[in-house]
Amino acid sequence: MSTCFLCKGKIENQLTTFMVDLGNCIVIVRNVPSQVCTQCGETSYTDEVAEQLEHIVNSVRNSMTEITVVNYHSAA
Repeated sequence: MSTCFLCKGKIENQLTTFMVDLGNCIVIVRNVPSQVCTQCGETSYTDEVAEQLEHIVNSVRNSMTEITVVNYHSAA
């Protein structure tokens, strides 16, 4: 069983929403596979998921919209 690096609480696998403000655009990625602490709520990602999130954000970085919402599994 994994424990939270902040509070040592129990970690559970969940689907979460990731959001980043790029200045000219806000990117929202829904249904992201994540590890979430049941005690403090801290969210972390595997290296693979973090790489995919970076790829998704970079692919919409120069979009002409102010807000972009992407489903994680559709973008993979």
